[in-house]
Amino acid sequence: MSVGSVIFLRHGRTAYNAIGRLQGQVDIPLDEVGLWQAQHGAEALARLHAPTRVISSDLVRAWVTAEHYADAAGAAVVADPRVRERSFGIWEGLTRDEIAAGWPQEFEQWRSGSDPSGIEVEPRAAVAVRVAEAVTEHGADLTSTDTLVVVAHGAAITLGITALLGLDPDTWRGISGLNNVHWSHLERSHAGSAPAWRLVAHNVGAGFPLDHWNAGPDWNLEPTSF
Repeated sequence: MSVGSVIFLRHGRTAYNAIGRLQGQVDIPLDEVGLWQAQHGAEALARLHAPTRVISSDLVRAWVTAEHYADAAGAAVVADPRVRERSFGIWEGLTRDEIAAGWPQEFEQWRSGSDPSGIEVEPRAAVAVRVAEAVTEHGADLTSTDTLVVVAHGAAITLGITALLGLDPDTWRGISGLNNVHWSHLERSHAGSAPAWRLVAHNVGAGFPLDHWNAGPDWNLEPTSF
């Protein structure tokens, strides 16, 4: 037997997200907006999907998001470093403009979807394999009526989904990234079908307008003059 449903949930906003710095495996915490997103997103997801098992990246931004969801759903969380974000090597902590200025050729490789050379960036295929392996392993002893929730990161999630759908992570670019504390839902296909999984929902959130969600609870407050 194997698990019937998999939910991938992206972590809440961090200070790096807010200013456009590439995070990778830098272990940066959620900011105030990210904590608010984690609370409301977790409550919304828990109303829709009751987990049989919850696994999370061991990076703090994902782990804290997972704890919010687990508390809302009455579950426990297991850490698995295989669902960490993709490592972006020496680019981690830099903005898009800084990367483009310092490594123009490698930046163009990255923008085109290739693995940039000489930057110590983790290959796309390697990320896809490790995430898919984690899902397969944690779901192996579950049943078709069970749900596995995986709390992870933007690139790790899109590459993991690509692999589970039987697509080539080196060449296929058909899945958009998730907003913070949004989720994707996969269901197992009928026995003998290919691929083994179907994507039935993607980039689903708690129902807030996106500008409100990205800005947090004070999104509509007028600035104060002194």
